[in-house]
Amino acid sequence: MTEREHLRGTSSIELRDWFFSRDGGAAETPVRLPHDAMIGATRSADAPGGAETGYFAGGRYSYRTSWRRDESSAEHRVILRFEGVQGDGELLVGDRRVGRLRSGYFDSEHELTEFVAPGTEAAIRVQIDDRDHPRSRWYPGSGLFRPVRMLLVPPVRLAADGLRVVTRSLADGVATVEVTAELADRPDDAPWLVTARLLDGDVVVAAGRAETRTGATMSLMVPDARPWSAEDPHRYRCVVEVSRDGELMDRRAELIGLRTLTVDARHGLRVNGERVLLRGACVHHDHGPLGAAGHRAAEFRRVRLLKRAGFNALRIAHHPASRDLLDATDEIGMYVLDEFTDHWTIGKTRYDRADRFREQWRADAARMITKNRNRPSVVLTSIGNEIPEHGTDAGAQLTAEIAGYFRERDPERPVTAGVNVFLAVLASLKTGPYREAPHREERAETGDAPGSTLANVLMNKLGVMFDLVARTPRAGKVTRELFGALDVAGYNYALGRYRRDVRAHPERVVLGTETLPGEVAEAWHLVRTIPAVIGDFVWIGWDYLGESGVGVWVPGQRFAPLAKPYPYLTAGPGMFDITGRPDVSLRLAQAAWGELAGPAVAVRPLDRAGVPVAKVSWRSSDAVESWAWRGHAGRLAEIEVYSTDEEVELLLNGRSIGRTRPRRFLARFRARYEPGVLTAIGYRGGRETGRADLFSSTGDLRLRALPEGDRLAADGADLAFVPLEIADADGVVEATANVEVSVEVEGPAELAGFGSADPAPRGGYTGSTARTYRGRALAVLRSTGGEGIVRITARAGGFAPVTATVRAVSPTAGRTRGA
Repeated sequence: MTEREHLRGTSSIELRDWFFSRDGGAAETPVRLPHDAMIGATRSADAPGGAETGYFAGGRYSYRTSWRRDESSAEHRVILRFEGVQGDGELLVGDRRVGRLRSGYFDSEHELTEFVAPGTEAAIRVQIDDRDHPRSRWYPGSGLFRPVRMLLVPPVRLAADGLRVVTRSLADGVATVEVTAELADRPDDAPWLVTARLLDGDVVVAAGRAETRTGATMSLMVPDARPWSAEDPHRYRCVVEVSRDGELMDRRAELIGLRTLTVDARHGLRVNGERVLLRGACVHHDHGPLGAAGHRAAEFRRVRLLKRAGFNALRIAHHPASRDLLDATDEIGMYVLDEFTDHWTIGKTRYDRADRFREQWRADAARMITKNRNRPSVVLTSIGNEIPEHGTDAGAQLTAEIAGYFRERDPERPVTAGVNVFLAVLASLKTGPYREAPHREERAETGDAPGSTLANVLMNKLGVMFDLVARTPRAGKVTRELFGALDVAGYNYALGRYRRDVRAHPERVVLGTETLPGEVAEAWHLVRTIPAVIGDFVWIGWDYLGESGVGVWVPGQRFAPLAKPYPYLTAGPGMFDITGRPDVSLRLAQAAWGELAGPAVAVRPLDRAGVPVAKVSWRSSDAVESWAWRGHAGRLAEIEVYSTDEEVELLLNGRSIGRTRPRRFLARFRARYEPGVLTAIGYRGGRETGRADLFSSTGDLRLRALPEGDRLAADGADLAFVPLEIADADGVVEATANVEVSVEVEGPAELAGFGSADPAPRGGYTGSTARTYRGRALAVLRSTGGEGIVRITARAGGFAPVTATVRAVSPTAGRTRGA
């Protein structure tokens, strides 16, 4: 079952199978959506997008498919819906132009009724021009990277996203739920019967009905209500039907959560009357080796791993979330701050389309609001990130206008914005060429506006500059009107303002919308001790492609630029790397949250010991959770122990290296490396509370393939994730084992992506060969639709081949896609 289910009347058909060609070439290859056209392109040092897009180039792409309209749909309208297209596209049916595609992150619908008669076949083409880069400050991907669906809608139907369910109250176990159904495409003005039922499993717990010509609102009482929360993500099914004279015309079912939401400076954020502190991770939309393609199973995997690590909230940066991602947060339980955009009228990159903002922001905002309206996981809306206008009078007025638009149409969700106080101060001083975005041709000649990029460069070089400027009286003056227009004041990198601002503005609610990973402990202390501070979002929870190297410590240099040169690709600051492995920076966050069960040990890379390293603000450490460093005996190891204990002792092969008190959850030690076991022991009140070991690898190493699950849904879309490791007989991964591995897939699946967390890989992610990084790589397999055994065989020079199997089963027999 999918989250947006059309059962009768309106039917939805996902169009997955297409033919694809690049840069006007005649050669076509079959592809299945979602598809990222950029991830398969060649990277180069002179790519127009540079570090921002990971040194990938854009291009011109052509997609085509065919679809046959059944005779039985003669009375239905035919609508093609794109959930996102990266690049400027044109939609054609046959040789007839249907419309334009202009957004990577917002739905667009195009009527095809007149273009394909019942009983005929339509030849559908999408031509995309995505040569202009950089169009964003991260890796955007290209092409049809989100689902495309054909909708067959009856003469009378519920409007797209026309079902709205709001929990008006939760008291004494009874929920008052308001269900609104909006009609569209009515052939006459006669009344229609609208019925609504709320089901818990197969049991109807509430029902209502109304006659209407345009739409109906019904109030339902739900006894023994079980509210939705991230801790208990229980959902009901709301089924709405439209009929006349006993004839059913349209039927829609959605999974919804019953929850109330309030926020104020005294009580903070309350969900269902209970205070919630947001332990947040910022995330971008790409999935590392899979590129920007919005695979449903990858969205679910990421949400599961982040929640298991202790996060309870996601900030989608800096664009609206996909429907599949919100399905995952609704089902698994994760609070969401969904974000509208990274720019308004002032451009941050040369081709970011800021010149279109004034003419289209309301339409885009309306699409985002209706997409999110029934999502219990979406608890906050951000109207923009680090907007240069924030420091100007005109920007404050535009903030009020945009916030008012969202508040009027979505009054249940508080409105915020990610405000970079440092950047706002610069704008107030008219520093830099801040200006309204000119037309594309003029921008191509004049170059980029600095936007957040300028601020990031200064932060990389000056470190504490953000905090120092944020503490100034001018910063408070510049942001007063701006924050006054928001329900929640979102602060990017401005922890130093929290206490003074809540004293100066007792009504202000504060949220850390972006915080450095090394400051997470300080940030969480403020969240816990100041009622008006409702949470903190670290940059970044999951590593991403593009902004190449902003969070990478570069060996062999004293200083490195913010944007690292080719072949750097990943950004580098993730608390999870692009393959889904936790980084040591996560341990600091878990300790601050009280989610770290015992001490955690990490070691700065011994293959870089004694070498100067250029550090960056977006990474607090380059340490690795490994004591397996063959060939480096005698080198001085810098060891980090993360702990919530009063004291920590470090042992090397049973000998005490020292005992000390952690400072802000971190204790540091030094020792000469020798193979064996490194042990950290935590103490409270003089008594041992827990210990953790790191082992060296011993004996012969071997290649291992370890699928994360044993089943794959045979639906043509599900994914299987297969980590590959170079490890000893006990499973200890060797950190120096960077070797080339090739994989071969047999059975009803194909290789969808293959790579490692290497921040500067020479190759891409679409081939069958990759190099391990710190002994690890990840292969991702995609179902091709059939059932049976899928075999993946991995080979590496000097190692015996290894084969792992996954069973592709019917979605009804095994786990369902994304579940």
